[in-house]
Amino acid sequence: MDFLTDFATALLSTCRDVLPIVVLLVGCQVFVLRSPIPRPKSLIIGGVYVVIGLAMFLMGLEKALFPIGRLMAEQLADPAFLLGGAAAASDWTAYGWIYLFAAMIGFSTTIAEPTLLAVALKAKEVSGGGISQWGLRITVALGVAVGITLGTFRIVTGTPLYIYILVGYVVVMAQTFFAPKKIIALAYDSGGVTTSTVTVPLVAALGLGLSEAVPGSNPALDGFGLIAFASLFPIIAVMAYAQVTQWVAGRRKNKFQGVKHEIQADTRAGQNA
Repeated sequence: MDFLTDFATALLSTCRDVLPIVVLLVGCQVFVLRSPIPRPKSLIIGGVYVVIGLAMFLMGLEKALFPIGRLMAEQLADPAFLLGGAAAASDWTAYGWIYLFAAMIGFSTTIAEPTLLAVALKAKEVSGGGISQWGLRITVALGVAVGITLGTFRIVTGTPLYIYILVGYVVVMAQTFFAPKKIIALAYDSGGVTTSTVTVPLVAALGLGLSEAVPGSNPALDGFGLIAFASLFPIIAVMAYAQVTQWVAGRRKNKFQGVKHEIQADTRAGQNA
């Protein structure tokens, strides 16, 4: 009965949230475009599926993802589990398992992120295969892993969030001037698609659970901010990947040109002889 009650509550809440979107789309179609709604039966069935799916997803967040993320953070930050024991609870080096768990959570959730998959597929399609689907996904996932790890370090040490974000965006601005122009827009989009259905619940739960478990931390002040890291560092990672690729390609081209010039010089020397 508790499950049915919770599901009914989530379903009603989802209907309330989706209703303005439905009214907007139908009103635009009927009163602005002045055209009939195509395939209304299919649209209604699809809308019902969307509402039910969203309601079940919200229940999954509350019943599974949020508790798992918070529980894992609390257990890994327990004084009995820290590197060095309870006496090292105030030392940031004692939270090695937390950093490793944060990196693994950031990488795995980003790889599974459906929005990133959609962007990677479109990027590969538009670039004619020049941008690898898996290359983009792994690069973004590594960026999120580094960002979430650094975010947990910030929570453990209690340092201000704005310092990390300010330095990060200074790096992004500098990279924007030097990165290949074709990759800049994709890099900025890659930072946005990571904060979606899979990554946000676990990362938010991890931050709240960790801030509750670390001595001296305040969940209201320190529990949030990990999502900002998950959005920022993929931008840095994708532009860095493009810059490294461009540099390697330039070295190969220069090397090829050098070999070509040597061959031409030997050929001319042989002809003169």
